Amino acid sequence: MKRLVTLFLLFVAASFAQTPQLAPAVRAYVKYDQPTIALTHVRVIDGTGASARENQTVVLSGGKIQSVGEAAPPAAAQVIDLTGYSVIPGIVGMHDHMFYPTGGAPVYAELAYSAPRLYLGAGVTTIRTTGSIEPYSDLSLKKQIDSGRWPGPKMFVTGPYLEGVGAFTVQMHELKDADDARRTVAYWADEGVANFKAYMNITRAELSAAIEEAHKRGLKVTGHLCSIGFREAAALGIDDLEHGLVVDTEFTPNKQPDVCPATTPSRDSVFKLDMNGPELQQTIKELVAHKVALTSTLPVFETFVPNRPPFDTTGAPPGPGRGPTYMSRVLDSMAEEPRRAYLTQRAQVGASQNSQWPELFKREMQFERAFVKAGGLLIAGLDPTGYGGAVAGFGDWRQIELLVEAGFTPLEAIKIATFNGAQYLADNSIGSIAPGKAADLVVIKGDPSKNITDIEKVEIVFKDGVGYDSAKLIDAAKGRVGLH
Repeated sequence: MKRLVTLFLLFVAASFAQTPQLAPAVRAYVKYDQPTIALTHVRVIDGTGASARENQTVVLSGGKIQSVGEAAPPAAAQVIDLTGYSVIPGIVGMHDHMFYPTGGAPVYAELAYSAPRLYLGAGVTTIRTTGSIEPYSDLSLKKQIDSGRWPGPKMFVTGPYLEGVGAFTVQMHELKDADDARRTVAYWADEGVANFKAYMNITRAELSAAIEEAHKRGLKVTGHLCSIGFREAAALGIDDLEHGLVVDTEFTPNKQPDVCPATTPSRDSVFKLDMNGPELQQTIKELVAHKVALTSTLPVFETFVPNRPPFDTTGAPPGPGRGPTYMSRVLDSMAEEPRRAYLTQRAQVGASQNSQWPELFKREMQFERAFVKAGGLLIAGLDPTGYGGAVAGFGDWRQIELLVEAGFTPLEAIKIATFNGAQYLADNSIGSIAPGKAADLVVIKGDPSKNITDIEKVEIVFKDGVGYDSAKLIDAAKGRVGLH
């Protein structure tokens, strides 16, 4: 027994030796950082989809989860009584940009200040940036966070968009050919990015070259595609597809190879598609067979649906069962110009009389359910783009809620947003609550395993065993989204 205690103490000492010292800019948000912390009387939702366990004690030390169970806390531990609270794993945001629309031209603002605070404050302890406008900024920000000089989540940085000719923003490099795609991947892989994202006008030759170069280096490629259909991309070896059925152009009549078709006929084809027909079922079958993951980004699509929560055309509070907290937080986070531009556009969406989006949104949800039922790996993110409104952190909450609306149970939705993301990233240290895992936990008032809107009631966020004050992080970002 004495030898086991000695080994445990040595393990803890080694863990602390590797933990960076937190700068004052980070420590300002810290609520708990004792050597050993025991969360007692807490409901554990472990992220695996298993039933919640009541009245548990979770012991954190050395940045790791030391134990989960009903045993008494260690004598030296800082005890936090969490009666009436739940803990879930830190959310793993798989389409969580560090940029946001400015409210004007198709140019995006890098939110190096507000976005990392909002993500962490909402309980998003790990993100994949899934396309970068300023990759050097993202890489530098990752270093700042990892070294304890800046608050924020763990970052899996994605390289610059792999876009072909026809980019809609001047912030994207347009690939010249397959060799350019290969060189771009090689350069940014050497700079330290962990993923790549193909974009709407890339050609098959360029995508194939990019995938080959990335895979050679042990890196993955995802895509928000238009010029290439999902089955074509799967055959080329892509690892993940963003957004789902709404952006898949393979069903568009007379689609030309390597050409992104016009939006209207593409969406018309999805609108008219037989959801139980052989064409769509074949697509799902091929994606699953090629082990292609699918990233759900329902919050960004919700903003195109008239009269949907979280905002209607008048700016009134969300619908039944949801308080005004979500809405007020989202709007309060925005700088004045992006906020005004968002509300103006939202009113125009609400005034639309013949929108296809209610049906498209419903079909996207059905597609994601069918994909999972067939054995596909569904991961989740918010995608803070569009015309605004899907805001870092808050949109991650909304994504989990919308998965439940799509037909997943709350436990399944939480698993998709935590465990599944870790599985795709091949990071076994995150995504679930178990001894030996990183102490990345979200403390929530209430029970999101029964009432998913409780996911918004985050009070403490532990990242590597350090407990951050959610409210302070969120307050620090007020009025900054769309600005910096």
